Amino acid sequence: MKKINILMIDDNVNLIKMVKEYFKLNGSVDIAFEAYDGLEGIKVLEENQNQIDLVLLDLIMPKKDGIYVLMEMKKRAIMKNVIVATSYNAAEVIREVSEFGVNYYILKPFDLDDLNKRILDVFNKKDNQSIDFYNSNLQVSITKMLHELGIPSHIKGYQYIREAVNIIFERPEIIGGITKELYPELAKKFNTTTSRVERAIRHAIEVSWNRGNLEFMEELFGFSVDIDRAKPTNSEFVVTLADKLRLDFHRVG
Repeated sequence: MKKINILMIDDNVNLIKMVKEYFKLNGSVDIAFEAYDGLEGIKVLEENQNQIDLVLLDLIMPKKDGIYVLMEMKKRAIMKNVIVATSYNAAEVIREVSEFGVNYYILKPFDLDDLNKRILDVFNKKDNQSIDFYNSNLQVSITKMLHELGIPSHIKGYQYIREAVNIIFERPEIIGGITKELYPELAKKFNTTTSRVERAIRHAIEVSWNRGNLEFMEELFGFSVDIDRAKPTNSEFVVTLADKLRLDFHRVG
């Protein structure tokens, strides 16, 4: 199988190195080209069009940003698959980016297995020239909630809670099986144990209780949990977040 050659445009040198190392172990994807700002990115892209299958693009960069890259690609009629990977999570930016025919919009910090899946999805789907608004906006909303709750993105519990909320949002029937179904599913996805998942989520909640936006926390938990006295259980925490998202998305719909 021919490798998928990727141009990664991102000013984070360490991130590019990490992604390259990951894909060295993956037989189907290769970070064949790299650039560290929008100007350099367009130059590399134009000079190597025939060898590049997909552009992995950051939005916030020095000199020229990711939107500039997308505008120049359109102006120069450079038709390539694009995945935007950024920490900039404003919903209006997702909408603006979608006008350029971007395939996916994923938020940093991302899971490398998820990135791999997105890349393969682009080439496996017949109709992949439209951004998944529903999923993108859901991920943006989850990220914003965790930010408001004061959970730092570098701790393991952040990723576990983010994925748990996503699962419960999509499959509310799993609420009755947090320990027997949800934890094992998370453990399998992140290649760890159920007990470590449980402990990491508990630790993240404790961090949140010390650092989070109190007004937002009272809005979420005020009717069921007294913030001054008791922290919610893991189940209460993730289910409450999923319920809040479901209400918000139904209002939008």
